[in-house]
Amino acid sequence: MRWIPYFVAASAAAPWLAVMCSGTVVSGTAVAIMTGVAILGAAFLLSWACEVAEEDVPQALAVSVLALVAVLPEYAVDATFAWKAAHDPEQAAYAIANMTGGNRLMIGFGWVLVCVLNWAKFKRTQVTLARDVGGEVTILLAATLYALVPVWRGSLNLFDTAVYVTLYVLYLIAAARGDSSECEPVGPAAALAHQPPMVRRVGVLLLLVFGAGVIGVSAEPFAEALVETGKHFGVDEFVLVQWVAPLASESPEVVVATLMVLRGASHTGLRALISSSVNQWTLLVGTLAVVVSISSGHGASLPLDPRQQKEMLLTAAQCLFGIAVIADLRLELWQAGLLGGLFVIQPILPDWHLEIAFAYLALFVVVMAWDRRTRQGLGASVLTFWALLTNKPRPPVVEEAVTGIEG
Repeated sequence: MRWIPYFVAASAAAPWLAVMCSGTVVSGTAVAIMTGVAILGAAFLLSWACEVAEEDVPQALAVSVLALVAVLPEYAVDATFAWKAAHDPEQAAYAIANMTGGNRLMIGFGWVLVCVLNWAKFKRTQVTLARDVGGEVTILLAATLYALVPVWRGSLNLFDTAVYVTLYVLYLIAAARGDSSECEPVGPAAALAHQPPMVRRVGVLLLLVFGAGVIGVSAEPFAEALVETGKHFGVDEFVLVQWVAPLASESPEVVVATLMVLRGASHTGLRALISSSVNQWTLLVGTLAVVVSISSGHGASLPLDPRQQKEMLLTAAQCLFGIAVIADLRLELWQAGLLGGLFVIQPILPDWHLEIAFAYLALFVVVMAWDRRTRQGLGASVLTFWALLTNKPRPPVVEEAVTGIEG
């Protein structure tokens, strides 16, 4: 019974692989469904492989390599659109749509779900984070604030790549020097993790190869089919790419976080989702210009039209407010409700996205101005990140600030 999830996830790719190998011609809608399901199954396999691999891989290597694997499903779809954007400017909009949808889904739904489940199961009105989460908070804040630069400029270029990749590398260094406490794999990952070392390692390798292979042969047809389906049914392709594609790529991370909450590790589940947001805002966004440049054969940028600028601004504004509410190392139930409420109305009121973005920014300013613990928390996060980066103990003033926040 414990191996059934692996069988189901692997079998999810069977219909698409059969169609692809046989050369059968099917409708765009059918291709979108089959490739989407295949990517979803592969994403679960990669997620389980990442969990299990931490049993055998040194922490520093695990942080760097497994973070890349975790973002692969969404990156494959985004990279497909970015590659095509070099020759078809319309595709640039879809790359931004997928990126912004994934980021907003992670914060507006994932973070909220963790807090709501924590309350429903344990009657706790807040999720408390570990002290050294300051590394993630600091990098997420820096990456989000920098996102306002390409929004203002109207493009993502190779300079942005240099900034975002630098932030990602700094995050990896700090993460590798952070809390090394192990988290026991949960759900299907636990079945493989408890196998003899050789079986476990071979299993992880097979999952990684198979999952990456499925995503490799599914990402491009999935992206094309989504756009074709939108045009066929008269649905805005931008909206379809923004909300449907991330459902496949983000689901495993949300499911893993859910399992962590149900076993009483809500703080670990929330931190995993925060780390995912860091990966997306740095590695995923930062390398889009590289893909466009390689495809075009010269240094190029990914253009942002007014709609994409507005969507990216909304995503950055939501993230800033999210940072503000976790800066004091806790996410309160009412704060999660506010995050979730503002997220839910986004697809309902697409013409109000600019107003919603300003609402997020106003909330960020209000929280920063009136909540002393938030300001202390952000300051402590920056100093905690610097201590991790330089591999030195945190100054006493940070310990005092964090103790004050926790109190």
